Amino acid sequence: MFNGLYNSMATLHLLSNAKTRSISAENPTGEPGKGGMSADGIEIDRAAREMGQGWKVNPYLVLASGEETTLADIAGPGAIQHIWMTAGRLKGKDVWRDFIFRIYWDDMEYPSVEVPMGDFFANGWNEYAHVNSLAVCANPARGFNCYWTMPFRTRARITMENRNPETLTLYYQVDYALAPVEEDCAYFCASFRRSNPTVGAVHTIIDGIEGKGQYVGTYLAWQVNNCGWWGEGEIKFFMDDDDEFPTICGTGTEDYFCGAYNFDVPGEGYTAFSTPYSGLPQVIRPDGLYRSQTRFGMYRWHITDPIRFEKGLRVTIQDLGWRAERRYLAQQSDIASVAYWYQTLPHKPLAPLGDREALEVI
Repeated sequence: MFNGLYNSMATLHLLSNAKTRSISAENPTGEPGKGGMSADGIEIDRAAREMGQGWKVNPYLVLASGEETTLADIAGPGAIQHIWMTAGRLKGKDVWRDFIFRIYWDDMEYPSVEVPMGDFFANGWNEYAHVNSLAVCANPARGFNCYWTMPFRTRARITMENRNPETLTLYYQVDYALAPVEEDCAYFCASFRRSNPTVGAVHTIIDGIEGKGQYVGTYLAWQVNNCGWWGEGEIKFFMDDDDEFPTICGTGTEDYFCGAYNFDVPGEGYTAFSTPYSGLPQVIRPDGLYRSQTRFGMYRWHITDPIRFEKGLRVTIQDLGWRAERRYLAQQSDIASVAYWYQTLPHKPLAPLGDREALEVI
Protein backbone atom coordinates (compact mmCIF):
# COMPACT_ATOMS: atom_id res chain seq x y z
CA MET A 1 0.00 0.00 0.00
CA PHE A 2 1.33 3.46 -0.88
CA ASN A 3 2.06 5.39 2.32
CA GLY A 4 2.89 8.79 0.86
CA LEU A 5 6.44 8.99 2.22
CA TYR A 6 8.32 8.28 -1.02
CA ASN A 7 6.75 10.31 -3.79
CA SER A 8 7.46 10.44 -7.51
CA MET A 9 5.59 11.35 -10.66
CA ALA A 10 4.54 7.71 -10.82
CA THR A 11 2.84 7.78 -7.40
CA LEU A 12 1.42 11.29 -7.02
CA HIS A 13 -2.04 10.18 -8.13
CA LEU A 14 -2.32 7.51 -5.41
CA LEU A 15 -4.24 8.25 -2.21
CA SER A 16 -2.47 7.87 1.12
CA ASN A 17 -3.15 8.09 4.84
CA ALA A 18 0.11 9.96 5.47
CA LYS A 19 -0.21 13.22 7.39
CA THR A 20 1.58 16.21 5.83
CA ARG A 21 3.27 18.58 8.28
CA SER A 22 5.71 21.50 8.11
CA ILE A 23 7.99 23.17 10.66
CA SER A 24 9.31 26.71 10.42
CA ALA A 25 9.88 29.67 12.71
CA GLU A 26 6.15 30.41 12.17
CA ASN A 27 5.16 26.91 13.35
CA PRO A 28 8.07 25.43 15.36
CA THR A 29 6.18 22.27 16.41
CA GLY A 30 4.53 21.43 13.09
CA GLU A 31 1.18 20.89 14.82
CA PRO A 32 -1.94 21.22 12.66
CA GLY A 33 -3.63 24.60 12.85
CA LYS A 34 -0.70 26.17 14.72
CA GLY A 35 1.04 28.09 11.93
CA GLY A 36 1.44 31.87 12.05
CA MET A 37 0.04 32.16 15.58
CA SER A 38 2.84 34.22 17.09
CA ALA A 39 1.69 37.54 18.55
CA ASP A 40 5.05 38.62 19.98
CA GLY A 41 7.59 37.49 17.36
CA ILE A 42 10.65 39.16 15.93
CA GLU A 43 8.77 41.52 13.59
CA ILE A 44 5.93 42.57 15.91
CA ASP A 45 7.59 45.89 16.74
CA ARG A 46 8.86 46.43 13.22
CA ALA A 47 7.27 45.31 9.94
CA ALA A 48 4.17 43.74 11.58
CA ARG A 49 3.55 46.48 14.14
CA GLU A 50 0.40 47.71 12.38
CA MET A 51 -0.94 44.34 11.17
CA GLY A 52 -0.25 42.06 14.14
CA GLN A 53 -0.86 38.35 14.56
CA GLY A 54 -1.03 36.23 11.42
CA TRP A 55 1.03 38.65 9.30
CA LYS A 56 4.58 37.29 9.19
CA VAL A 57 5.32 38.10 12.80
CA ASN A 58 8.04 35.46 13.38
CA PRO A 59 9.52 34.41 10.01
CA TYR A 60 13.09 33.58 11.08
CA LEU A 61 15.32 32.62 13.99
CA VAL A 62 18.09 34.59 15.65
CA LEU A 63 21.03 32.28 16.40
CA ALA A 64 23.30 33.39 19.22
CA SER A 65 27.04 32.95 18.83
CA GLY A 66 28.28 29.56 20.01
CA GLU A 67 24.84 28.00 20.45
CA GLU A 68 23.32 24.89 18.83
CA THR A 69 19.65 25.69 18.23
CA THR A 70 16.97 23.05 17.64
CA LEU A 71 15.11 23.75 14.40
CA ALA A 72 12.79 20.74 14.50
CA ASP A 73 12.03 17.90 16.91
CA ILE A 74 9.60 15.44 15.34
CA ALA A 75 8.03 12.28 16.77
CA GLY A 76 7.83 9.48 14.22
CA PRO A 77 7.35 7.38 12.30
CA GLY A 78 7.63 9.42 9.14
CA ALA A 79 10.03 10.96 6.64
CA ILE A 80 11.46 14.39 5.95
CA GLN A 81 10.70 15.19 2.32
CA HIS A 82 12.06 18.70 1.75
CA ILE A 83 14.24 21.22 3.59
CA TRP A 84 14.57 24.89 2.60
CA MET A 85 16.98 27.36 4.18
CA THR A 86 18.50 30.76 3.69
CA ALA A 87 20.72 32.73 6.03
CA GLY A 88 21.27 36.37 6.73
CA ARG A 89 24.53 37.90 5.56
CA LEU A 90 27.18 39.39 7.82
CA LYS A 91 28.54 42.74 6.64
CA GLY A 92 27.40 41.92 3.11
CA LYS A 93 29.10 38.51 3.02
CA ASP A 94 27.87 34.92 3.34
CA VAL A 95 29.35 32.91 6.21
CA TRP A 96 27.88 29.47 5.52
CA ARG A 97 30.90 27.60 6.94
CA ASP A 98 29.95 29.07 10.34
CA PHE A 99 26.52 27.37 10.24
CA ILE A 100 26.85 23.70 11.27
CA PHE A 101 23.82 21.65 10.18
CA ARG A 102 23.06 18.45 12.10
CA ILE A 103 20.37 15.76 12.10
CA TYR A 104 19.91 13.18 14.87
CA TRP A 105 17.79 10.05 14.25
CA ASP A 106 15.82 8.00 16.78
CA ASP A 107 17.42 9.40 19.95
CA MET A 108 20.98 8.61 18.88
CA GLU A 109 23.41 10.61 21.02
CA TYR A 110 25.51 11.70 18.05
CA PRO A 111 24.40 13.06 14.68
CA SER A 112 23.98 11.18 11.41
CA VAL A 113 24.34 14.45 9.47
CA GLU A 114 27.01 16.98 10.44
CA VAL A 115 28.00 19.37 7.65
CA PRO A 116 28.55 23.12 7.24
CA MET A 117 25.36 24.51 5.73
CA GLY A 118 26.79 25.74 2.42
CA ASP A 119 28.65 22.50 1.71
CA PHE A 120 25.54 20.42 2.43
CA PHE A 121 23.72 22.36 -0.30
CA ALA A 122 26.65 22.15 -2.78
CA ASN A 123 27.82 25.71 -2.06
CA GLY A 124 31.09 25.27 -0.23
CA TRP A 125 32.95 28.52 -0.87
CA ASN A 126 30.76 31.07 0.95
CA GLU A 127 29.74 32.33 -2.50
CA TYR A 128 26.46 31.54 -4.20
CA ALA A 129 26.39 29.08 -7.11
CA HIS A 130 23.17 28.11 -8.87
CA VAL A 131 22.54 24.35 -8.49
CA ASN A 132 19.76 22.73 -10.52
CA SER A 133 19.66 19.06 -9.57
CA LEU A 134 17.17 16.49 -8.33
CA ALA A 135 18.57 16.11 -4.83
CA VAL A 136 19.76 19.66 -4.11
CA CYS A 137 18.79 23.04 -5.55
CA ALA A 138 20.41 26.38 -4.78
CA ASN A 139 18.16 29.06 -6.23
CA PRO A 140 18.42 32.85 -6.57
CA ALA A 141 19.33 34.47 -4.32
CA ARG A 142 20.87 31.96 -1.88
CA GLY A 143 17.80 29.77 -1.41
CA PHE A 144 18.98 26.27 -0.42
CA ASN A 145 16.75 23.21 -0.98
CA CYS A 146 17.23 19.52 -0.20
CA TYR A 147 15.00 16.76 -1.59
CA TRP A 148 16.71 13.67 -0.15
CA THR A 149 14.00 11.49 1.44
CA MET A 150 14.89 10.93 5.11
CA PRO A 151 12.79 8.28 6.90
CA PHE A 152 12.84 7.91 10.68
CA ARG A 153 11.04 5.62 13.08
CA THR A 154 10.80 7.26 16.50
CA ARG A 155 12.32 10.73 16.27
CA ALA A 156 14.04 13.27 14.03
CA ARG A 157 15.87 16.21 15.57
CA ILE A 158 17.43 18.93 13.39
CA THR A 159 19.77 21.57 14.78
CA MET A 160 21.94 24.45 13.61
CA GLU A 161 25.06 25.66 15.41
CA ASN A 162 26.35 29.22 14.98
CA ARG A 163 30.15 29.27 15.19
CA ASN A 164 30.48 32.90 14.19
CA PRO A 165 31.38 35.45 16.89
CA GLU A 166 28.32 37.46 15.82
CA THR A 167 24.60 36.73 16.09
CA LEU A 168 23.21 35.32 12.81
CA THR A 169 19.72 34.93 11.33
CA LEU A 170 18.23 31.86 9.69
CA TYR A 171 15.04 31.30 7.70
CA TYR A 172 14.05 27.65 7.30
CA GLN A 173 11.23 25.21 6.53
CA VAL A 174 11.15 21.44 7.10
CA ASP A 175 8.40 19.61 5.20
CA TYR A 176 7.64 16.05 6.27
CA ALA A 177 5.01 13.33 6.37
CA LEU A 178 3.94 11.07 9.21
CA ALA A 179 3.26 7.45 8.24
CA PRO A 180 4.59 3.94 8.93
CA VAL A 181 8.17 3.24 7.82
CA GLU A 182 8.96 -0.11 6.21
CA GLU A 183 11.55 -2.45 7.75
CA ASP A 184 13.93 -2.14 4.82
CA CYS A 185 14.21 1.67 5.02
CA ALA A 186 17.69 2.94 5.91
CA TYR A 187 18.71 6.23 7.52
CA PHE A 188 20.15 9.22 5.68
CA CYS A 189 23.70 10.26 6.62
CA ALA A 190 26.09 13.01 5.50
CA SER A 191 29.61 13.75 6.66
CA PHE A 192 32.09 16.56 5.92
CA ARG A 193 35.85 16.13 5.53
CA ARG A 194 38.60 18.58 4.62
CA SER A 195 42.22 18.09 3.58
CA ASN A 196 44.10 21.40 3.57
CA PRO A 197 46.41 20.47 2.01
CA THR A 198 46.06 16.85 0.97
CA VAL A 199 48.71 14.46 2.29
CA GLY A 200 50.14 11.86 -0.07
CA ALA A 201 47.97 13.31 -2.85
CA VAL A 202 44.86 11.50 -1.51
CA HIS A 203 41.71 12.94 0.03
CA THR A 204 39.48 10.62 2.05
CA ILE A 205 35.83 11.41 1.36
CA ILE A 206 34.53 8.90 3.91
CA ASP A 207 35.80 5.92 5.84
CA GLY A 208 34.75 3.88 8.84
CA ILE A 209 31.24 3.18 7.54
CA GLU A 210 30.04 -0.08 9.08
CA GLY A 211 26.73 -1.74 8.34
CA LYS A 212 24.55 -2.24 5.27
CA GLY A 213 23.48 0.55 3.00
CA GLN A 214 24.07 2.53 -0.17
CA TYR A 215 26.25 5.51 -1.06
CA VAL A 216 24.21 8.13 -2.90
CA GLY A 217 26.23 11.29 -3.44
CA THR A 218 29.45 13.32 -3.37
CA TYR A 219 30.11 17.04 -3.22
CA LEU A 220 33.63 18.47 -3.53
CA ALA A 221 34.88 22.03 -2.99
CA TRP A 222 38.35 21.93 -4.56
CA GLN A 223 41.03 24.64 -4.58
CA VAL A 224 43.98 23.96 -6.88
CA ASN A 225 47.35 25.15 -5.57
CA ASN A 226 49.41 24.66 -8.73
CA CYS A 227 49.18 25.44 -12.44
CA GLY A 228 48.01 23.03 -15.12
CA TRP A 229 45.23 20.48 -15.26
CA TRP A 230 44.52 19.19 -11.78
CA GLY A 231 41.86 16.47 -12.16
CA GLU A 232 43.59 13.24 -13.22
CA GLY A 233 42.87 11.57 -9.89
CA GLU A 234 40.70 8.46 -9.63
CA ILE A 235 37.86 8.08 -7.16
CA LYS A 236 37.91 4.69 -5.41
CA PHE A 237 35.14 2.84 -3.57
CA PHE A 238 36.49 0.22 -1.16
CA MET A 239 33.50 -1.98 -0.41
CA ASP A 240 33.00 -4.65 2.25
CA ASP A 241 36.16 -6.84 2.26
CA ASP A 242 38.26 -4.69 -0.11
CA ASP A 243 41.77 -4.07 1.23
CA GLU A 244 44.50 -2.46 -0.88
CA PHE A 245 42.49 -2.23 -4.08
CA PRO A 246 38.86 -1.14 -4.53
CA THR A 247 35.92 -2.78 -6.24
CA ILE A 248 35.05 0.45 -8.08
CA CYS A 249 37.78 2.66 -9.52
CA GLY A 250 37.13 5.71 -11.66
CA THR A 251 39.18 7.02 -14.57
CA GLY A 252 39.56 10.69 -13.62
CA THR A 253 37.98 13.44 -11.55
CA GLU A 254 36.01 15.09 -14.35
CA ASP A 255 34.90 11.65 -15.53
CA TYR A 256 33.38 10.80 -12.14
CA PHE A 257 31.45 14.08 -12.19
CA CYS A 258 30.15 13.08 -15.63
CA GLY A 259 32.20 15.60 -17.62
CA ALA A 260 35.19 14.97 -19.87
CA TYR A 261 38.44 16.48 -21.09
CA ASN A 262 39.14 18.89 -18.25
CA PHE A 263 35.65 20.46 -18.26
CA ASP A 264 37.26 22.59 -20.98
CA VAL A 265 35.07 23.76 -23.85
CA PRO A 266 37.52 24.99 -26.54
CA GLY A 267 37.63 28.74 -26.55
CA GLU A 268 35.70 29.01 -23.29
CA GLY A 269 37.90 27.22 -20.74
CA TYR A 270 36.39 25.67 -17.63
CA THR A 271 32.63 25.55 -18.25
CA ALA A 272 30.15 25.41 -15.40
CA PHE A 273 27.10 23.13 -15.71
CA SER A 274 24.32 21.80 -13.51
CA THR A 275 22.18 18.76 -14.38
CA PRO A 276 19.82 16.45 -12.44
CA TYR A 277 22.55 14.00 -11.42
CA SER A 278 25.89 15.79 -11.73
CA GLY A 279 27.43 19.19 -12.13
CA LEU A 280 30.29 21.66 -11.91
CA PRO A 281 28.13 24.60 -10.86
CA GLN A 282 30.95 26.74 -9.51
CA VAL A 283 34.19 27.96 -11.09
CA ILE A 284 35.84 30.80 -9.14
CA ARG A 285 38.68 32.23 -11.22
CA PRO A 286 41.72 34.24 -10.09
CA ASP A 287 41.27 38.00 -10.38
CA GLY A 288 44.92 39.00 -10.68
CA LEU A 289 45.13 40.16 -7.07
CA TYR A 290 44.03 38.43 -3.87
CA ARG A 291 42.08 35.65 -5.57
CA SER A 292 45.20 33.85 -6.67
CA GLN A 293 43.88 30.26 -6.95
CA THR A 294 41.09 28.64 -8.97
CA ARG A 295 38.28 27.07 -6.96
CA PHE A 296 35.67 24.54 -8.08
CA GLY A 297 32.43 23.10 -6.72
CA MET A 298 31.25 19.70 -8.05
CA TYR A 299 28.47 17.24 -7.23
CA ARG A 300 27.57 13.70 -8.30
CA TRP A 301 24.32 12.07 -7.15
CA HIS A 302 24.03 8.27 -7.37
CA ILE A 303 20.24 8.35 -7.61
CA THR A 304 19.88 5.86 -10.46
CA ASP A 305 23.14 4.04 -9.66
CA PRO A 306 23.52 3.81 -5.84
CA ILE A 307 26.67 2.07 -4.64
CA ARG A 308 25.44 -0.69 -2.36
CA PHE A 309 27.54 -2.24 0.39
CA GLU A 310 26.86 -5.09 2.79
CA LYS A 311 29.38 -4.54 5.60
CA GLY A 312 31.24 -1.29 5.09
CA LEU A 313 32.59 1.39 2.76
CA ARG A 314 35.56 3.71 2.30
CA VAL A 315 35.79 6.34 -0.46
CA THR A 316 38.92 8.23 -1.53
CA ILE A 317 39.94 10.48 -4.44
CA GLN A 318 43.44 11.11 -5.72
CA ASP A 319 44.78 14.66 -5.91
CA LEU A 320 46.63 14.26 -9.19
CA GLY A 321 47.76 16.69 -11.88
CA TRP A 322 50.45 17.02 -14.55
CA ARG A 323 54.08 18.09 -14.52
CA ALA A 324 56.68 18.42 -17.30
CA GLU A 325 57.41 15.65 -19.82
CA ARG A 326 53.93 14.17 -19.42
CA ARG A 327 54.38 12.94 -15.87
CA TYR A 328 51.79 12.87 -13.12
CA LEU A 329 52.06 15.44 -10.32
CA ALA A 330 51.14 14.54 -6.74
CA GLN A 331 49.35 17.74 -5.72
CA GLN A 332 48.65 19.47 -2.41
CA SER A 333 45.19 20.92 -2.99
CA ASP A 334 42.64 22.20 -0.50
CA ILE A 335 39.75 19.72 -0.82
CA ALA A 336 36.55 19.73 1.22
CA SER A 337 33.94 17.03 0.65
CA VAL A 338 30.51 15.89 1.70
CA ALA A 339 29.59 12.20 1.48
CA TYR A 340 25.87 11.30 1.38
CA TRP A 341 24.65 7.77 2.09
CA TYR A 342 21.93 5.62 3.67
CA GLN A 343 22.63 2.87 6.17
CA THR A 344 21.31 0.89 9.11
CA LEU A 345 21.48 2.17 12.69
CA PRO A 346 23.38 2.42 14.88
CA HIS A 347 26.43 3.69 13.00
CA LYS A 348 29.83 4.82 14.21
CA PRO A 349 30.23 8.50 15.18
CA LEU A 350 31.12 10.71 12.23
CA ALA A 351 34.64 12.08 11.90
CA PRO A 352 35.14 15.27 13.95
CA LEU A 353 34.60 18.49 11.97
CA GLY A 354 37.45 20.38 13.58
CA ASP A 355 37.21 23.89 14.97
CA ARG A 356 36.12 27.05 13.16
CA GLU A 357 39.62 27.77 11.93
CA ALA A 358 39.89 24.29 10.41
CA LEU A 359 36.74 25.00 8.35
CA GLU A 360 37.61 28.57 7.36
CA VAL A 361 37.52 29.50 3.68
CA ILE A 362 40.97 31.07 3.45
